[in-house]
Amino acid sequence: MSIGNLDLTSLDRTLMTNEQKSLLNVSNVSQKEVEQLLIMRGQVQEFQMMMMKYDCALAEVRTKLEVLNKELSLKNNRNPFESIKSRIKTPVSIYDKLNRKGIPFSIENIESNISDIAGCRAICSFVDDIYMVADCLKKQDDVNVLVEKDYIATPKDSGYRSLHLIIETPIFLTDVKEMMKVEVQFRTIAMDFWASLEHKMKYKKDIENAELITEDLKFSADLINQLDRRMQQIRERIDAGDGRPYGMTPTEEEERADSETMEIIRREIAAEQKAMVAKKRKRAVSEE
Repeated sequence: MSIGNLDLTSLDRTLMTNEQKSLLNVSNVSQKEVEQLLIMRGQVQEFQMMMMKYDCALAEVRTKLEVLNKELSLKNNRNPFESIKSRIKTPVSIYDKLNRKGIPFSIENIESNISDIAGCRAICSFVDDIYMVADCLKKQDDVNVLVEKDYIATPKDSGYRSLHLIIETPIFLTDVKEMMKVEVQFRTIAMDFWASLEHKMKYKKDIENAELITEDLKFSADLINQLDRRMQQIRERIDAGDGRPYGMTPTEEEERADSETMEIIRREIAAEQKAMVAKKRKRAVSEE
């Protein structure tokens, strides 16, 4: 028997201790402890059913995106998606997220307070592809958009960019239709590259000059945004049959991109100067 990706076949119910019965108030639980908690609550089968439903909903959304990709590739002679990734949160990850919110672990609280158990990430070629495909998905009559967060138009302070949708879509079981939540993220290749590396690095602790590293990450995110915009401009010129060399009679959009690039460079120079001053001060203090 399994719970999501958890194997309960060898679990000994007698291993449940008083300490483990207080799992609702601890963090960093193990896979085995979450298994034991579900058995203690008598929710093993209910949890399995819930995870099965999320898995089915994820398959529905992934199919929707793949259909859009096939249709648009025929219409536009190119694929809007570079790749489509999907995942289901692990039981331990679900527990940890509830714990961070100060919410007890239960089936009811999972369904009421977590909207990204099923997650799909569509990696697009260009920024305008993101909005085009997202609009196509939102217009489907069996898709209900619950939340939309546009971190491309308004990036996070860290520089993170992506378009997030929380949607509801139906799954059809033997005797009932049920609406399930799925989170869908849309990113360009460059946005996904930055986010993946930033995610790996932000969990490292006790980093020297953490403030400067944060500024460097933000600077890199801005550069990646400029790259996305440049590539889209090049594609638009190709689509229009405009083969003029870049830089001759720039458009208003290209002039704005140049101005933003120069501002990014000025910020980077200022950050480097700030770092040098900090090093000199640190060296002076150590010499004293």
